[in-house]
Amino acid sequence: MRKIILTFLTIGAVLLFGPEARAQQSAPAAPPAPPPGYGAAISLEQTKAAIAAAEAEMTKNGWNMVLAVVAPSGETLYLQKSDLAANGSLAVAQEKARTSALFRAPSKVFQDRLATGETYLLRLPGALPVAGGVPIVVGGKVIGAIGASGASSLQDHQVAAAGAAAVK
Repeated sequence: MRKIILTFLTIGAVLLFGPEARAQQSAPAAPPAPPPGYGAAISLEQTKAAIAAAEAEMTKNGWNMVLAVVAPSGETLYLQKSDLAANGSLAVAQEKARTSALFRAPSKVFQDRLATGETYLLRLPGALPVAGGVPIVVGGKVIGAIGASGASSLQDHQVAAAGAAAVK
């Protein structure tokens, strides 16, 4: 009887702790690549190119938005509001752009991480965890960021990404 009980306990322990032991033996995940460094602030011509591309994407889809471009420091350089965009979107577009510039990552990254349970992000100063802000990277350096607000967060991200992609 002892052998049967001992056998069942052994099998139970293997089933219970086996996957965990194997998971611990696997190699740790490689750390993410560091974000790009900061470069000189975006020029007026580059700002105009970003806004023109974002506005074209916005207009193509029939969305009314606020568009904001900020310097690498997060300071607003350009702000544009569609006639029918909500007044509340003025501050939101700037905050999305500021988040992307200061943290050198799309604000969508914070939204995605929050969705996986990383609630501490809600207390991270200067981070708005809502998609719609995209850093503008030229030559591997963040030269500013663009934010869009006025539609769904993923639509805002689509417009901001189009603006950021237009800058060379």
